[in-house]
Amino acid sequence: MSVPLAYSGVILIWSTTPLAIKWSSDGSGFLFGISSRMLMATLLCLVLIRLLKIELPWHRDAFKTYLAAGMGFYAAMLAVYWGAQFIPSGMVSVLFGLTPLFTGILAAIWLGNEKFGMEKIIGTLAGLFGLMIIFSDNIEVSLITAQGIIAVLISVILHSISSIHIKRIDAGLPSLAITTGGLLIAAPLFIATWLISGQSFPEQLTLRSGISIVYLSVFGSVIGFIMYFYTLKNMDASKVALITLITPVIALIIGTYFNHEEISHHAYLGTAVILTGLISFQWVALSRVGRKRLIKERDNAN
Repeated sequence: MSVPLAYSGVILIWSTTPLAIKWSSDGSGFLFGISSRMLMATLLCLVLIRLLKIELPWHRDAFKTYLAAGMGFYAAMLAVYWGAQFIPSGMVSVLFGLTPLFTGILAAIWLGNEKFGMEKIIGTLAGLFGLMIIFSDNIEVSLITAQGIIAVLISVILHSISSIHIKRIDAGLPSLAITTGGLLIAAPLFIATWLISGQSFPEQLTLRSGISIVYLSVFGSVIGFIMYFYTLKNMDASKVALITLITPVIALIIGTYFNHEEISHHAYLGTAVILTGLISFQWVALSRVGRKRLIKERDNAN
């Protein structure tokens, strides 16, 4: 799989996920939505594992990886599904823009080979400021909203911890194996949580809710996670986290077409600030690539 293709796929899927999460809970409850999504995704992954004849090892490092992925799935998604009930889907994308900051700090502490220099701090803050500009005229603070914001922030932190822990273990597993192993741990936890909560099976599932659950199961869980873990394995964790600075912008465009949202001047200004932040965040890496290219061209000329 091409790394740029996987990277782009994750961006597209994650841009549509927040709205799909809200739609999947319509008339069915968020616990049913997420439990059915995880169950379907687990079954699909097991089928793919068998068809593609991919090994699903259970040695110590493999189990630790599955556990890190599975607990990340369970805790982070449970928090974001609950929080998404109280805030707009766009707000979910905005809050996930904080992921590079948390991931970069954790990567610098745990991995040791990633430096969180001034250019990354400035880039992250610029990106977050751009997100704030985009949605500044759509935010209404209330107690319910605050609860949703806190829940999604907790999800962001847990997601960052899970990603860095997987990177730190570095078990060398295929992306599909990591996704399948993680889902095998997370899916039973979601189903148990749904049963313990006392929520009943929905009497009537709307077409939009059903389609959203299937979409989240196939793309949001299986294909999206496979691409995500693939990029995580082949790129620096902090660069993978940049996805969450791009997705809110695309989610804004998607909202325009599917939710009839108007794009204000805030959106254009915020987009410009985000792009500036992305350049700053990756300035050192871009400079290093440029220097290597110049050296290679000079050597070829000689």
